[in-house]
Amino acid sequence: MAINNKAYSPKEFQFAIAEQDDFGVLEPSGGNNYVAVDVDSIGSPSLNLNQTLDVRTGSRVLQATDFFQDNKNKVMEFSVSGTATTEVLDLILGNITFGDTSPYLLTSQQGANYLAVGAENQTENQILSILYKSPASGHTLAFKDCFCTAISFNGDAGTEGGRVKFSATFKSGSAPTLNDSSLSVDTAITANNYYMSNWDADDRIIAGHSNMLVNSFTLNIENDVTFAGLTSTGFEQIARAGEISATADFNVKYDDNTDVMFENFHDQVTGASEGATLMATDDTPSDGEFEFKFNASVITSVAFSEGDMMTLDVSVKAVGSGVGSSAAIFEVAC
Repeated sequence: MAINNKAYSPKEFQFAIAEQDDFGVLEPSGGNNYVAVDVDSIGSPSLNLNQTLDVRTGSRVLQATDFFQDNKNKVMEFSVSGTATTEVLDLILGNITFGDTSPYLLTSQQGANYLAVGAENQTENQILSILYKSPASGHTLAFKDCFCTAISFNGDAGTEGGRVKFSATFKSGSAPTLNDSSLSVDTAITANNYYMSNWDADDRIIAGHSNMLVNSFTLNIENDVTFAGLTSTGFEQIARAGEISATADFNVKYDDNTDVMFENFHDQVTGASEGATLMATDDTPSDGEFEFKFNASVITSVAFSEGDMMTLDVSVKAVGSGVGSSAAIFEVAC
């Protein structure tokens, strides 16, 4: 074979997400569009194949007959990071919270959720299909039955004007298609942006303290999945049964509004919330704006951060209001 003269830029590859209708059937079985992510970085898919490379035949080297590989009993992972845009966030936040309306939320009484082979006509973005769209014809990597297990948002006033970015991690336990030639990205990258500067001063609240001057933030949401029931095409059931968590980290100016943070951190009362955490334009996160709220939160860390101006690094975690409460643990609007 002669040397191939083709070469591709990493920027030619696309990462796209679509709502999937039926468990076990790669979209577009329901005609849903693939939405392109405004990508900063695409993590290579982790196929997590099971391989055995032990020497078994009496030789001092690995023989071909010693090699074993299983490509059924595996959980694959994918990651992407980029600019937070509405169409993509609606898919991802809807998947991790089982919601179809902004603001996306989970409540204190949230129980386990599961899906299995045979589940059809799903709504609320409960299942996703993911494409790694290659510029090489016929070599798109396609993954069905994908679930977002973690999403992180971040912004820094000194970077891109405080434009909000995100990163997300997905998992799938179903057999992939690694050489598709028919699937295409339907919705191009959208131009809308969200900024930290949109938040009002009195609605920048950390654990009950308002009028925070926020230099940077990170919001983390986790809702993992577990796979069960191995078949020839992968796992036949998934469940979200572990802890749902939402945490946030902030760098804020040290001033009369924040100098009490060390005392608050030290003197928190067992079994009680320290107060709400909110980053928004008003006290209620709403559609069309990037805003988030912990209705109750505890402080998990406070530390000085030295620079040209003294600041504080503050971390909080959302807490529920009781196992029977319908109050939201967290809300995220976009």
